[in-house]
Amino acid sequence: MNKKDIKTRDDVFLLVSSFYKKVRKDEVLGPFFNDVIKDWDAHLDKLTTFWETSLFMTRKLEHKYHGDPLEAHVKVDRENNNSITELHFGLWLNLWLQTIDELFEGDYAENAKRRARKMGSFLYLKIFEARG
Repeated sequence: MNKKDIKTRDDVFLLVSSFYKKVRKDEVLGPFFNDVIKDWDAHLDKLTTFWETSLFMTRKLEHKYHGDPLEAHVKVDRENNNSITELHFGLWLNLWLQTIDELFEGDYAENAKRRARKMGSFLYLKIFEARG
């Protein structure tokens, strides 16, 4: 299969929706997401907007992400007795990288990997800090 790069919102949606199909089935990650997210269609749309904004910052986009992922993740950690660990972020990142590699190749695909690595590290550190 000849893969292309991530170029459009539809490509981002394909990445995000394919990734979260894996997350939802994962024995370790699935419970965190499936217990918290009640409207998956709305969540996938929000995450598509998040990643589209993150990847295509220099473009004029119809949808721009305005939210606080840090607050959301700190809340989920708190609601799960501060049980999110580096294992969870490692599993999340591995599934993200695997999904990108299955579907795409190119500069934007590589950027999506770099951004996920940075974001995972940042969120984990901030969750740990929020525990006080």
